[in-house]
Amino acid sequence: MKWEGNRQSDNVEDRRGGGSSGGSMGGRSIGIGSVAIALVVSYFLGVNPMTVLNILSGGSAPTTPQAPAQRPPADDRMAQFVSTVLADTEDVWSQVFTQGGATYQQPKLVLFRGATTTACGQGQAAMGPFYCPSDQKVYIDLGFYETLKNQLGAPGDFAQAYVIAHEVGHHVQNLLGITTKMDQMRGRVSEKEYNVMSVRLELQADCLAGVWANHAQEARQLLEAGDVEEAMNAAARIGDDALQGARGGSVVPESFTHGTSAQRQRWFNNGLKNGSVKRCDTFSAPQL
Repeated sequence: MKWEGNRQSDNVEDRRGGGSSGGSMGGRSIGIGSVAIALVVSYFLGVNPMTVLNILSGGSAPTTPQAPAQRPPADDRMAQFVSTVLADTEDVWSQVFTQGGATYQQPKLVLFRGATTTACGQGQAAMGPFYCPSDQKVYIDLGFYETLKNQLGAPGDFAQAYVIAHEVGHHVQNLLGITTKMDQMRGRVSEKEYNVMSVRLELQADCLAGVWANHAQEARQLLEAGDVEEAMNAAARIGDDALQGARGGSVVPESFTHGTSAQRQRWFNNGLKNGSVKRCDTFSAPQL
């Protein structure tokens, strides 16, 4: 992925404290065992923190970070990468919203280690990257990228960019009012029915990540040979069927919340090929 030298976002908050994680892509390891890794992959990419963090409706948590928020160090290569990808999503979605007669409200991206407070409750590194609609921020412990590469078998910088683009996709859903409609359905439908809706929400975020990649490639030719394959591999690794199978248990489609590997690949590729938000209407799609 051709990212070096491109614009970096000013919307990155560094709560890690104590300096950077060094120059390698991925930083430190999360340092968790197999049980926690199973938790990571269960929630990886697009978890709705209103569900995962068990926040009561209408409740809020303190938003004071554990370490003072600041700009990432200038020599932190991984932070530079994240800032550059975030900036590219800002450019793409600002243009898309403008073309639709609206204004894109840019999200913040928070770098943290271990745990941090959010408007959706306490965020934990073991949850993987997530988006909090209440404060419109994406949260990521950069050590997750080591888990992505070494534990989940999805290496590559474009796989890492896909993670960020998917979470930003949830921000787009929030701005469009889709997240609010989902939360309003909580408690009104059965768990099985809500899981089906959750799958459609997550697949739409995958598609929106593909829309970003389409526009970024058209405007700035970011993609290099193998980049699309990296993202498709990541999508395959974190499908509900793949995760359940990897844990050695039965594959239970009724419990799916993010979609199968094939579905995640299909919807990311749909956005990548078409570059159209309208083509990402998973809620109206007769077949996923």
